[in-house]
Amino acid sequence: MLNSKILKGAVVSGVINGIINGGIQWFSFRKYDEIKVSVDSINNDDFTVLGGAVFLALTLAMILTLVAFLTLKKDQRPSVGTRIWVIIKHGFFTFGVVVAFSVMWQYWFGTVLVSPLVATLLVGLIAGIVALVVNYLTLEPYAE
Repeated sequence: MLNSKILKGAVVSGVINGIINGGIQWFSFRKYDEIKVSVDSINNDDFTVLGGAVFLALTLAMILTLVAFLTLKKDQRPSVGTRIWVIIKHGFFTFGVVVAFSVMWQYWFGTVLVSPLVATLLVGLIAGIVALVVNYLTLEPYAE
């Protein structure tokens, strides 16, 4: 059962992170006329939306897990070992999901070119979803 108070906070976190990270990515994307969403190769020299989103999602998941733990009351916080394990677990989880999504995107749609605005919106959406899910998964076990 979803805890509505934690879910509401997670949605707010997701929206804020989506806007912030989308805005930051805009400065990387605005110099391009078109940007590839993905390419059909693991090793490439092309700048792609989903290639950048993988690293963003991984680091964002780990940082936001740590921040979520810091929002808990001191007596509710798990041990340091547990916190480190959950941070690593969320990093691997997020990495796997975003890479799997990227591979499926490439399989279904191939190499698609998008405008800088669409690329920014895609990265913002991914960052928002990562923030929402990570915040909820981190705090829900400690709900009162």
